[in-house]
Amino acid sequence: MPEFLLELFSEEIPARMQARGAEDLSRAFATAAAPLLEGAPKPFHGPRRIGLSATLRAAVTTEGKEERGPRTAAPPAALDGFLRKHGATKDQLVEQNGFWVLQKPGETIAAAALLAQVLPGLVGGFGWPKSMRWAGPFTWVRPLHRILCLLDGAVVPFAIAALPGMESGNLTEGHRIMAGADRVFAVTGLADYESGLRARFVEPDAAARMARIEGGLATLAAGQGVAVVPDRGLLEEVAGLVEWPVPLLGRIDDAFMDLPPELMRTTMRVNQRYFSLTKPDGGAAPFFGLVANIAATDGGATLIAGNERVLRARLSDARFFWDQDRRQKLEEFLPKLETVVFHAKLGTQGQRVARIERLARWLAPHVGADPALAARAAKLAKADLASGLVGEFPELQGTIGRYYALHQGEDPRVAEAIGTQYRPLGPGDAVPAEPVAIAVALADKLDMLAGFFAVDERPTGSGDPFALRRAALGVIRIIRENRLRLRLGDALAEAFFGFPQALGTTASPEFGMEVAQEKLGAGWQPPRGSDHPPMVAAFAAGLVDFLAERLRVQLRAEGARHDLVSAAFGQGGEDDLLRLLARAEALKALVEGPDGPNLLAAAKRAANILRIEDKKDGPHSGPVDAALLVAPEEQALAAALDQAEPTVAQALVAENFAAAMSALAALRAPLDAFFEKVIVNDPDPATRANRLRLLARLRGAMDTVADFSRIEG
Repeated sequence: MPEFLLELFSEEIPARMQARGAEDLSRAFATAAAPLLEGAPKPFHGPRRIGLSATLRAAVTTEGKEERGPRTAAPPAALDGFLRKHGATKDQLVEQNGFWVLQKPGETIAAAALLAQVLPGLVGGFGWPKSMRWAGPFTWVRPLHRILCLLDGAVVPFAIAALPGMESGNLTEGHRIMAGADRVFAVTGLADYESGLRARFVEPDAAARMARIEGGLATLAAGQGVAVVPDRGLLEEVAGLVEWPVPLLGRIDDAFMDLPPELMRTTMRVNQRYFSLTKPDGGAAPFFGLVANIAATDGGATLIAGNERVLRARLSDARFFWDQDRRQKLEEFLPKLETVVFHAKLGTQGQRVARIERLARWLAPHVGADPALAARAAKLAKADLASGLVGEFPELQGTIGRYYALHQGEDPRVAEAIGTQYRPLGPGDAVPAEPVAIAVALADKLDMLAGFFAVDERPTGSGDPFALRRAALGVIRIIRENRLRLRLGDALAEAFFGFPQALGTTASPEFGMEVAQEKLGAGWQPPRGSDHPPMVAAFAAGLVDFLAERLRVQLRAEGARHDLVSAAFGQGGEDDLLRLLARAEALKALVEGPDGPNLLAAAKRAANILRIEDKKDGPHSGPVDAALLVAPEEQALAAALDQAEPTVAQALVAENFAAAMSALAALRAPLDAFFEKVIVNDPDPATRANRLRLLARLRGAMDTVADFSRIEG
């Protein structure tokens, strides 16, 4: 099979765009050259090039097709026009059902010819997230210098119309400095291409560059008895900045080692792309890792010295802000937040601080925290946003506030809450575990959710600009991992009271049922057990549904059966996540147990009968008349329900969902016998109605536990 190689060589491509650019190029090529492909293209990328290699068929044969012409009785002029259009003669036609038909045989197109047709459009129309125009109408991420395009060692000739003089060839370039006069060289194939680049100090494989950086730094660090702080993102970025990575180790001036390690790490990473190192005890090591793009003749001594000077200047700037900020108390930063807009519809950061402080105080006893400490931590949590250091390094918000709180003698629990208020930031991030920290982190996220929902800035299918889904998942993880028993409806209702602009009215007890139903539908009713004004309860219930949906998504991602999750959630009015999860787990044990499938089938049969009969003359609700229960099987089912219903009710109150499911499982045998021996639609109207009420009683008993209609199978 012919080997294909395409390389687009340009000025330096931003590191964050290289991998995506190579993947986009590979996908576009796979679409354009689909008939030729033998397997998926393999993309590659580097600081000055993106490209791909692929195995192709030598040629592709198109399928033959028929073109129907005019009727055989049509005037000669019509037939002549049809023949001219298709470049055919009359002896190529056949007569079919009164029409002239031209049968075109398939044609074989060589791979090189097909590539020459599709590649100009593919390269000329290739898009980047950001591009620049430097030659007429042609745009590219950076000025494009060469196009290498080979099929089995031969150049596939094509040109870019929008870029005069840019034609494909067999040349590429090695390292800009180290390759010397032999920098430009001809290529005959992929193996020749890769070996030629490596001989000219370019590693074409991004994974190999990353491995060289990671391994080299680890070896240098081990020589000093320290270790490199893992940073996959930085590793990928640096691998996109160098063609021939040469890891080096520099030293941090001892005068800066008293700075917070997070501050030093952020300064080195953000400003200089340096790697941080740690001592065996976890403390910051006085070294930093850097990666050069050349193998210097002095072993890198000059490069190291230059980078140490640059780092001293960077750390001096950081120390200036660090020292300046600590001359003030955190409270002294708070007035500045009154002029910082959080969101045009939600007021200033100062107003947000007041809301979070009130909500954290309310949450504290529900999560085992001291209310005064929770309120204090919430009040100071955003203060560092007005500090000089966080203004310079926004990534450190919260972290720096924690250090400032400890410096001014705050309770360590307050400082911990300030430092962890934004957690979890992602799936791999730990959640706050200390009660005061839990209260503040929950207050921060619940305020976000309540505020943006109150002003109708909700996530859509196409976007979530305020990261509300992430905030919801953060709330869920904090509750699940800390095993918190929290009524989310009450917590969100408390959060809602901080937004009097919500729904165009005021958050007051005057939020009557009429207003709630006007806003949310005439059939809306407050959640069970809610003692909040109806409009507030309605708002909170809507947000609980949003959180429940995020929990369902999370559980499905963890491998839980989506139908069981939906069934547990389907009962409605539940806002205790741990109780929901316990219900879903018990439901799984029932459905997957020996009685589950038959019980489920019988329950669905009962529900289907009731749905059909209710449309005729229902609803069939009300008490069952024991005197009309004449068949032994219906008497047995009624007796089983008499025993199961109180057991289920008591188990649900005790939150013993396993016991509730066990009580339902006991209905399996009498229910099977009922459907086997009893005719529900008895000719006698009174008997029929009574049996339908018995089935309605069964459905009601099961509905108190879960919505069994949502379970598959």
